[in-house]
Amino acid sequence: MDARLNFFASPLAPKFAKHLNAAGKVITDSGLPVSTQELVNIRASQINGCGFCTDMHTKDAAHAGETSVRLHLVAVWRDAKVFTDAERAALELTEQGTRIADAAGGVTDEAWANAAKYYDEDQLLALVCLIGLINTYNRLNVIVQQPAGDYQPGQHAR
Repeated sequence: MDARLNFFASPLAPKFAKHLNAAGKVITDSGLPVSTQELVNIRASQINGCGFCTDMHTKDAAHAGETSVRLHLVAVWRDAKVFTDAERAALELTEQGTRIADAAGGVTDEAWANAAKYYDEDQLLALVCLIGLINTYNRLNVIVQQPAGDYQPGQHAR
């Protein structure tokens, strides 16, 4: 499978990516736990059917020490005992924030209140920004059909 267009060959793409990556760096450097960031990236990418981002974030998470059990269970996190209550709250917020079109009213007050029990305001802001950012990356890659499987950990480090 080949991508519909080559992001890396265009003079426009690196300019655009520079700004997205700068936004990502702010989130990476926030107080939001890195393991939570990767779980959010993986779950949103699964929901959006973005093979490229799912490949990248599962490999980066594994490279950073995340266990294969947790990585394999992200898609069924509600039924798995391996996630903390804080991670569950982040994953619920991720699902609701990613599936906005599927739910009238978007993110529920209950999901927000649950996340607010575990994350301070700066972490919540980082979480919201991360959900928005990964959804942006997912959409770009899905639209151009960016193929998955060849990513090496750190290849696109922000």
